[in-house]
Amino acid sequence: MTEDRAVPLADLLEEVRRIEAQSTRLVAGIMAGGYASVFRGSGIEFQQIREYAEGDDPRSVDWNVTARIGRPFVKEFVEERERTLLFVLDLSASMSGGFGHWSARQMAARICACLALAAIESDDRVGLVAFSDGIDRFTPPRKGIRHVLRIVRDCLALPAGAPGTALTPAIEFATRALRRRAIVFVVSDFLDDGWQHAMTLCGARHDVVAVQMLAPEMVSPPDLGLAEVRDPETGVARLVDWSDRGQRARYAEAALAFREQTREGLRRAGVDVMEAPIPRRFDRNAVARPILDFFRMREQRGAKR
Repeated sequence: MTEDRAVPLADLLEEVRRIEAQSTRLVAGIMAGGYASVFRGSGIEFQQIREYAEGDDPRSVDWNVTARIGRPFVKEFVEERERTLLFVLDLSASMSGGFGHWSARQMAARICACLALAAIESDDRVGLVAFSDGIDRFTPPRKGIRHVLRIVRDCLALPAGAPGTALTPAIEFATRALRRRAIVFVVSDFLDDGWQHAMTLCGARHDVVAVQMLAPEMVSPPDLGLAEVRDPETGVARLVDWSDRGQRARYAEAALAFREQTREGLRRAGVDVMEAPIPRRFDRNAVARPILDFFRMREQRGAKR
């Protein structure tokens, strides 16, 4: 069973460099262009005032300048290209365990690294809100590779938060922290309730993507036989016989119900969803697959409009 522990600084820096190298290869290869094609700029910005030309939209006439000079002038706008990407990352105890090759938090760090590197390739800004039962760290959005590596380091190294998960305050904080429209990735296992209203309000203001980390045991029960398991959020431990068919069936039913309930809550909130299954064993495509599937979904949806 994977469990995050305190990591020596040298090992941590080596892990950050390893993630950077792997993510850079993905961004430069199969992800090239995907990020930029599915996310637009935050709006339009004023460029200049120029004299009216035949074919210009009459609604763009600047009547103040026109009246002052005595002939028609129009305001010219261009699409604003710069985007802001903000990760809202769950650091609660449940993100540090599981039966996968990586913990949910380690998988989340890799997904954030790929998306952040794609963002800076497009000259966008990247920020981080780390939370557990409250806001643990806010890193305002900035540009540059050093800034992104700091965020990846924080995804891995920030102290694990309190056992509980408080999604609502974190989503509300992200909604307020960004004055202009941004891309917000809420990265969590969503082991909380009551967050739907906050998510709806955030989605009305920003382009929100819910990244649900799915530990292997949330997809299918582990094949362990008799084992003691502990709930990282409550600390409650119990002995479970995973070889018992009835036990496995009840667990699988409860896990499926939770996934469907979460998916329905996100659908009602009107936000996009990226499900990120964590592999039981090393899988070189495990990080790229959910991101690419999400990009394809956005591209296909855009093509139908």
